[in-house]
Amino acid sequence: MTPVVLYEDNHLLVIDKPAGMVAQGALPGAPSVVDWAKDYLKRKYAKPGNVFVGVVSRLDRDVSGVLVLARTSKGAARLNEQFRERTVEKIYWAVVDGSPPAEGRCEDLLGEDREHGRTAVVPGEELGEGLSGDARPATLAFRRLATTGEFALLEVRLETGRKHQIRVQLAARGWSIVGDRKYGSRRSFSDGIALHARRLKITHPTRAEAVVVEAPVPQAWRSLGFREFAK
Repeated sequence: MTPVVLYEDNHLLVIDKPAGMVAQGALPGAPSVVDWAKDYLKRKYAKPGNVFVGVVSRLDRDVSGVLVLARTSKGAARLNEQFRERTVEKIYWAVVDGSPPAEGRCEDLLGEDREHGRTAVVPGEELGEGLSGDARPATLAFRRLATTGEFALLEVRLETGRKHQIRVQLAARGWSIVGDRKYGSRRSFSDGIALHARRLKITHPTRAEAVVVEAPVPQAWRSLGFREFAK
């Protein structure tokens, strides 16, 4: 379970995060992306002392794919601003149960379900029992890339960045992500859940140019019938 470097320069380190690895704050002895990145940079550049690694975006532990880290405080500040202003383009691929349409949009209010320890769609504009009062709007667009007898492969474009957003919004419509038992999937999956951060487009923090990074789909997706996409 080792990240793969997809892009690197003086300000950025962009990796392909494997499913099962947390971004930061792992339990003692458990691997985290931040710990791995610090060790990688320290060894590669023979850096003495502490190594700066700034986390400017996150992926859930069981999600794989593109994750950007900042190598400088200036880079971290400018990237954080891009994420706040929603100028970052975030594309995910998801394998789901059910039969979603060829394309569509999901617009919901999401709140925290404290009773069950998860995020939930707030019905209408009313907070359901057990939901916190800080519900926030969440929007995504999707298109169907392929289907098999059991599953559909969706490309999802995030327009907001809420906790567990893709997982919650798709599951609320009966399209649970394969392996995501927290949000209704009844199927197991050998590689976390079938959600992958496929592509990320940012503006370089010190140069006025776009940086587009794409992560290959894990080989485990071949078992779901999408062999031609698992590359």
